[in-house]
Amino acid sequence: MQNPFRIHRVSFKHALDGFLHSVRTQPNFRFHLLASSAVVILGIYLSISMTEWLILIFTINMVVVAEMLNTSIEAMVDLISLERRTDAKIAKDVAAGMVLVSASFSVIIALLIFLPKILTIL
Repeated sequence: MQNPFRIHRVSFKHALDGFLHSVRTQPNFRFHLLASSAVVILGIYLSISMTEWLILIFTINMVVVAEMLNTSIEAMVDLISLERRTDAKIAKDVAAGMVLVSASFSVIIALLIFLPKILTIL
């Protein structure tokens, strides 16, 4: 019988490899991480509430996951076929649209949380 800790360690290493691949190869992923860092710093500076932190963390998670899913879908489509096909374009475009929707809503959420606090300071 295999050691269950070894199995989880190997799985964790593969997951970390996937994350690092996204960081190394995806400029948009790096942008989302940079924007997330700026949001966290702003949240600390403005002393947002626990509820606002939960909302922001969930929102950041959604954008990062959407970006990684987009990368996975694009890689899968390219693996299946490198020729230009309508169904491949649809798969890639819908995956990119998913990131656009999640990132757009994250901006709205950030504005709803931060704008009142920034206006109070001004």
